[in-house]
Amino acid sequence: MSSEQATLVDFGPDLSTLTEAEREAYVACRENDVGVREFARRTDRRPGTVGNLLRRAEDKLEEGST
Repeated sequence: MSSEQATLVDFGPDLSTLTEAEREAYVACRENDVGVREFARRTDRRPGTVGNLLRRAEDKLEEGST
């Protein structure tokens, strides 16, 4: 049995590298299954903007996992 304490990163992606907007979009759309258009309406953004935030977030998360 390991004495090392688990961190949140052990249970999911490390979102600390994302901007606040990227993190909000990622959590809402990818983890909580909110649609892009719905999230765009809730945050007074265009769907394309939310899509760009998600793409940047996913690119950053992919870079961090390699």
